[in-house]
Amino acid sequence: MGGRQLSQNTNRQLMTVRTLLTTMLLAAFSASLFAQNTRLNDHNNIGWWATFGTFKFSEKWGLHAEYQWRRENFVTDWQQSLLRLGANHQVNPKIQLRLGYAWIETYPYGDYPINALGRDFTEHRIFQMLTLTDKPGRLDFTHRFMLEQRWIGRYTSPEVTREDEYFFVNRLRYMFRMQYPLKGNTLDDGEFYAAAYDEIFIGFGKNVNENVFDQNRIGLLLGYRFGPKLRIEGGYFNQILQLPREITLPGESNGRNVFQRNSGFIVNAYLNLN
Repeated sequence: MGGRQLSQNTNRQLMTVRTLLTTMLLAAFSASLFAQNTRLNDHNNIGWWATFGTFKFSEKWGLHAEYQWRRENFVTDWQQSLLRLGANHQVNPKIQLRLGYAWIETYPYGDYPINALGRDFTEHRIFQMLTLTDKPGRLDFTHRFMLEQRWIGRYTSPEVTREDEYFFVNRLRYMFRMQYPLKGNTLDDGEFYAAAYDEIFIGFGKNVNENVFDQNRIGLLLGYRFGPKLRIEGGYFNQILQLPREITLPGESNGRNVFQRNSGFIVNAYLNLN
């Protein structure tokens, strides 16, 4: 009975995963077809370095802190700086809730900077997150749902030297991640693991306009667990990002939708402190 139940749970999990992946692929494909005749592509080489810390106060409550050092040309130039803080509530071993704040600085990079004036800008976010985990057999599955309220700084004219206006947008994110220990059925200290994930970002609200599809991220990773307090992973990373505006090129009358196609590597360090 136990084996049959495990098999049924695994099949249900795989069917759910297949449905979610199909939905994400259809969304990405629809975005790809949208305005295909007016698209500009901007390719960049990126390197993302991130540290994630969890500080548990009790079995149910904890603090999350992270900093992401995102670089363009792999490491030499700024792409983005992101600091995120949050409070965790562990509902049960498979469900975690998080409420937090993020501060982001985005810099001009690539052929078509995100800011129309080619300047850096600040963004403030409040976010709510739900994480679901499951382990049917050797595979670990994670489903992460995040709702973000974003205040993005902008310059109202070329004459101003600092952001003098913030506009508000909403964004919904969904990430699916699979993790597989390379030795045994569980990930123990001193062992390697492989992981893969896909995350899609969808904008909504009155200020979104044509940017319903915001971006998609894919990671293929190899990780190592040093002990219960530290693990590190790294590997290939790909980001497709639709710029949150239309760009008009000199000498052309029609706006162009700009898609960044950024690829490179990502390195993550996870710290767990009680």
